[in-house]
Amino acid sequence: MIVEKHYRRTEVEEITGLCRSTLYSMISEGKFPRPIRMRAKAVAWPESKLIEWLENWPAA
Repeated sequence: MIVEKHYRRTEVEEITGLCRSTLYSMISEGKFPRPIRMRAKAVAWPESKLIEWLENWPAA
């Protein structure tokens, strides 16, 4: 079984160079993938979604 790595918000900010407010603004505009819920108060982004976004985003 292959388990995909997931990144928390602070890691996503480091990887993308986006700040929290920009990140969530882009999510609401449909320009960045939505995180998935890991626990009641925790979300994370699958590595595959981040790679896909980085490969396709013009600023990347």
